[in-house]
Amino acid sequence: MFSVPQSSKSEFLDKARQAREERKGHKEKEKAATQIQALVRRFLCRCRLQKQTRKEVDDYFQLSEAGTTKRNALSIFKIARKLLFIYRLEDKMRFEKLCRAILASMEVENEPKVWYVSLALSKDLTIPWLKQIKDVLWICCQLLKNLKPDILQDNKLVTLYLTMLVTFTDTSTWRIVRGKGESEALRPALTRICENIMGHLNQKGFYSTLQILLTNGLARSKPSLSKGTLTAIFSLSLRPVIAAHFSENLLRSFLLHIMSVPAVVSHLSVLTPECMALIQTHDLLRKFILFLSREEQCLDICVCLEGSHSLCLLGNLIQLGYLNEKVLEEEANHFVKDLTDMLSYCQRYVSQKKSNLTHWHPVLGWFSQTVDYGLNESMPLVTKQLQHLWGVSVIRTLFSDVLSKKLESQESTPPPPQPSTSQNNLPVKNLFKRAFQKSASVRNILKPVGGKRVDSAEVQKVCSICVLYQTTLSTLTQIRLQILTGLTHLDDLLPKLWAFICELGPQGGLKLFMECLNNDTEESKQLLAMLMLFCDCSRHLITILDDIEVYEEQTSFKIEELITISSFLNTFVYKMIWDGILENAKGEKLELFHSVHGWLMVLYERDCRRRFTPDDHWLRKDLKPSLLFQELEKGKKRAQLLLQYIPHVIPHKNRVLLFRNIVTKEKESLGLVETSSASPHVTHITIRRSRMLEDGYDQLRRLPVNSIKGVIRVKFVNDLGVDEAGIDQDGVFKEFLEEIIKKVFNPALNLFKTTSGNERLYPSPTSYIHENHLQLFEFVGKMLGKAVYEGIVVDVPFASFFLSQVLGHHHSTFYSSIDELPSLDSEFYKNLTSIKRYDGDVGDLGLTLSYDEDVMGQLVCHELIPGGKTMPVTNENKISYIHLMAHFRMHTQIKEQTAAFIRGFRSIINPEWLHMFSTPEVQRLISGDNAEIDLDDLKKHTVYYGGFHSSHRVIIWLWDILSSDFNAEERAMFLKFVTSCSRPPLLGFAYLKPPFSIRCVEVSDDQDTGDTLGSVLRGFFTIRKKEPGGRLPTSSTCFNLLKLPNYSKKSILRDKLRYAISMNTGFELS
Repeated sequence: MFSVPQSSKSEFLDKARQAREERKGHKEKEKAATQIQALVRRFLCRCRLQKQTRKEVDDYFQLSEAGTTKRNALSIFKIARKLLFIYRLEDKMRFEKLCRAILASMEVENEPKVWYVSLALSKDLTIPWLKQIKDVLWICCQLLKNLKPDILQDNKLVTLYLTMLVTFTDTSTWRIVRGKGESEALRPALTRICENIMGHLNQKGFYSTLQILLTNGLARSKPSLSKGTLTAIFSLSLRPVIAAHFSENLLRSFLLHIMSVPAVVSHLSVLTPECMALIQTHDLLRKFILFLSREEQCLDICVCLEGSHSLCLLGNLIQLGYLNEKVLEEEANHFVKDLTDMLSYCQRYVSQKKSNLTHWHPVLGWFSQTVDYGLNESMPLVTKQLQHLWGVSVIRTLFSDVLSKKLESQESTPPPPQPSTSQNNLPVKNLFKRAFQKSASVRNILKPVGGKRVDSAEVQKVCSICVLYQTTLSTLTQIRLQILTGLTHLDDLLPKLWAFICELGPQGGLKLFMECLNNDTEESKQLLAMLMLFCDCSRHLITILDDIEVYEEQTSFKIEELITISSFLNTFVYKMIWDGILENAKGEKLELFHSVHGWLMVLYERDCRRRFTPDDHWLRKDLKPSLLFQELEKGKKRAQLLLQYIPHVIPHKNRVLLFRNIVTKEKESLGLVETSSASPHVTHITIRRSRMLEDGYDQLRRLPVNSIKGVIRVKFVNDLGVDEAGIDQDGVFKEFLEEIIKKVFNPALNLFKTTSGNERLYPSPTSYIHENHLQLFEFVGKMLGKAVYEGIVVDVPFASFFLSQVLGHHHSTFYSSIDELPSLDSEFYKNLTSIKRYDGDVGDLGLTLSYDEDVMGQLVCHELIPGGKTMPVTNENKISYIHLMAHFRMHTQIKEQTAAFIRGFRSIINPEWLHMFSTPEVQRLISGDNAEIDLDDLKKHTVYYGGFHSSHRVIIWLWDILSSDFNAEERAMFLKFVTSCSRPPLLGFAYLKPPFSIRCVEVSDDQDTGDTLGSVLRGFFTIRKKEPGGRLPTSSTCFNLLKLPNYSKKSILRDKLRYAISMNTGFELS
């Protein structure tokens, strides 16, 4: 009866717990309220104190300005202590007044108690004063970071805070040490105080402040810092370095923060020459060079700066080197090493393509590090600094060992022997040219002689300089052409560098560099870099020189040297490919190959355009074509690479054979060749002789490409619609193709025009008068492609600039429109190059960047660039004008027509098949060989009909007349008369299809019904129905057939044949 129920117990416990929690909550609230009250009271107290302090500071400055109270150092110190105690950003105006008060106190004459710095001498105040001035100066630094020097108000504050820093980091302006005796004795102690202040500021980030200030004021196209401000900043930046006696730590900070400011040296040299004098006085450039010559220190600087700022440091160092030629000369080795290391570091991040990880840089291109786009405005100035590296002055200093070499010698000593004899026979005209030179001193022709040790200091130095410039070219990708142009500016640098290369190693030249390819030593890499730089620069030079400069004036290189160099390059590239080095090449070796190959191909293409080498100069006599073709059949890599890169080392005839084999293989793969098991598909077309072009165009343009490549049979109908006699066994199609090509290439049709002078064909700019002119061009391209595909030679002489475009040469990096211009208009070329050579002001000629043309009676103005007709041609842009004009005439004007023709031509002929031919060789592929007609070869491959045979007297007369009585021109006319082309087939008459044949005829063509037993016997035994003296020889060019009456006298045959070929009796279908 006394027991408590369970539920009541739990209720009781719950109530007790709730009561405890309530009491705890009340206590926490009371505690929180107390804390809040304390914080509020403290905050309010602080606010009152700050307000009171600010009022005291304001009252102090107000009374001082009113002049009612006299300032002294102690009062300034006290008021400064109060201001610093409560200083916030809102107190900037008060801080400004404080700085002005401190500076004003330092200017008072003969009142030591007023000088703020006098407190440093007080025993009790020295340490508090030192702490105070450090705090004041650091606030100055922080404020400087956020000021914009281009804003007038900010500029005034920049001057104020800089004056504070200048005043209290050096004792030279302190009046306290200006006296003698005791005052002078104070100087060392006060100097140590200044050093202490600078040490403190350095630890806090003094150089970062100066860097930000300099960058804000200078990283722009026009600097916003005045001469005084810039002098102050630079003096401040130098003080800690000088005070620390150029310690490595301080030099590092100076390089990182001051010398990395964009174009700072450039601005200093323009605005404050005194600062530049200071740099020279302290020999700073030498100290920088030696500091960076230690690899780990240079790497540390580069890692800290990253891409853009490393480039800025590089620019400043290069300009200092340019301005201090003596130091540059003395420290050339270290200087070159420093620049190479810095550029190599940047190069790690230079990318070939855009990606999510790259940023665009105006000098470096795609760069896989962060890029400070704020520096872009100053990049033109930085680029200008970098340009000193490839300027004449620096090149002369660095390459002094090479340039000091004498290339002139008194005549009489013969040139040194050349290992390869056959390829270096000098053209006769050049020997005469040299013989008649007026100068008594004649330059030696530079050839590999050897004799200089590659481990000598001189060679090592030149190699390292070449490595520097090669690294520059591969790093500063966006100004590569500028660099190459600078390096080629001195006419004697490249010949002397070639002379230097010729002297290397025991034998000179080739053998040494081939050995280097098989070694991975640092020495080998440097030697190969020298060769690579020579090739890159020489290629660039020859690309920008015109024909007059190369052939007549012989700028830089003599023609004989170009022959020697091209022989060296040809052998080098051949050995790299044939010895298997290229197959496994990567990185630097691959770059070297492309560099050497590029220079080689520029020379080869120049030689193709205008010959300067001896016969068979480009061929490799140690390469057997049969072996090469065997390796190609087996798919050997080296054979494929040889054909891809240097097909010119294979004789032309062998390449044509290879081309024909490729075509035959394709025909077989497409089923276009008759076999025992299958016959190819035949396309039949009917052509009206009076509308040959129209019918051919309508019926062939719709055909699939493979049908055009296949067998096409032609049936002609006359104007009455009656089928002409005759069966087409390829002969009629050949005649049809020749006639079509003859019509479309006739300039009267205005699809094609002829060049002035040599009458060569190129697309007409006004072909648009034909409604479907582009479709016609595509059709013409297909028909010409079909002729080449079938090996039918057609007498169509193209302008070489047009064939270069068909081959795709104009897409090459080294293609120059101006070089091809003579093939279009030699007179126009002379006029343009005369502008290039014009010594006066080109602006006086009144030219603009436009081209006026008479188009069908109307004067049309073509702008070479947008707005070109309003832009005058000046001495600065005249080279651009020449190239733009050449490009317009040869490309822009006929761009659509050329593209349509190429589209048609390449649909039949794979462009890769033509890569093994030069432009003149493709012309020979189209039009046959331009060599003398080989009558023995023609006689050997002639078929006789109608009773004629090789011993028949008429046939003997014919061959005798052709060889003895006819000249070369008449023989060409005879060949054109019987085959429709005046040139023999490239591979000889064995490849003429159908083979050349001669048939004895008794009657005129309209009565001729073909050979009969009686006509054959009469022809064989020379039995005549009647004397054929009144009849002329005729031909069927579709069958390459000569129809020859059985003449009784040799003189009659000669006269009739001569008359027939001169009249060109033309096509008759038998």
